[in-house]
Amino acid sequence: MSRAVTRHRGSRGTAIVLAGGLGTRMHPLSADRPKHLLEVAGEPVVVHQLRWLAAHGVVDVVLATSHLGEQFGPVLGDGSRWGIRLTYSHEPTPAGTAGGLRLAAAALTSLPEYLVVVNGDLLTSHDLTQQRLMASPESRPDAVLHLRTVPDARAFGSVVADGHGLVTRFVEKSPNPPSTEVNAGTYVLRRNVLARIGDGVVSLERDVLPSLVDSGRVVAYRENALWDDVGTPQALVKASVALVRASGRDVHVDRSAVVDPTAVITDGSAVGPGTVVRAGARIQGSVIMSGAVIGPGADVTHSAVAPGARVAAGTVLRGFVS
Repeated sequence: MSRAVTRHRGSRGTAIVLAGGLGTRMHPLSADRPKHLLEVAGEPVVVHQLRWLAAHGVVDVVLATSHLGEQFGPVLGDGSRWGIRLTYSHEPTPAGTAGGLRLAAAALTSLPEYLVVVNGDLLTSHDLTQQRLMASPESRPDAVLHLRTVPDARAFGSVVADGHGLVTRFVEKSPNPPSTEVNAGTYVLRRNVLARIGDGVVSLERDVLPSLVDSGRVVAYRENALWDDVGTPQALVKASVALVRASGRDVHVDRSAVVDPTAVITDGSAVGPGTVVRAGARIQGSVIMSGAVIGPGADVTHSAVAPGARVAAGTVLRGFVS
């Protein structure tokens, strides 16, 4: 979730966005579209990430794709709309998050001393500039992890760090997490880390990061900014509503949407490009994606309507994914 940043501080940067997941938790929305191209507050998830990276001076970006990877280019182009230079890496067979990172790094003409790595299914507004500044020439950590505190860490990678920010444990998704501080999915990695990634299927979270922690050269950047792991339809709807409201608006309606004047749209709903909302329809706290049609008198609440979907007249949806 990118906040308004008018001018970045520090040096220009390079990033790899890991967008190769199958998106199984996002079904049926991701059945024929990468989850990273699904819309949140009227724009694809990955567009929010690209704009946030650019706002912090990270302008050379490689998008690491796999599942339905051919769909990204026509939507995102060369990234110039967001002030970045965007290139693509395609993972032909699943190689894990670290394997995808290894392949994407090969698409760069040169590797900087440090690069930003972002999980492709998260939205964050944390201060990436400050996180990058922690990778200083003096301290030379192997990794700087963005950490945040959550009430229940079982669904996340749990991290133990001391008062000075030195990370001493990294435990990926556990029924008994050692702390409520979790890996928030944005990393600043030293380039020598990429050389340690072996061949085959390798996980960044299960293989690489725990090994780096054991070396004693991983530090934490702590910030509880606006953040969402957009991995499920329910999380996508929640993130979209939060982002719309954070903008100071009650709803987002794309300029190209056609909305009947008798329709009612409320509670942080987002109505995407090319959508049609017919007479008497009610949309509350929902995401209506591009090209969808909401029929007359339909009632859509806390739901996600997929791109191009049709909701018949008088239909009532509650917490539904179409």
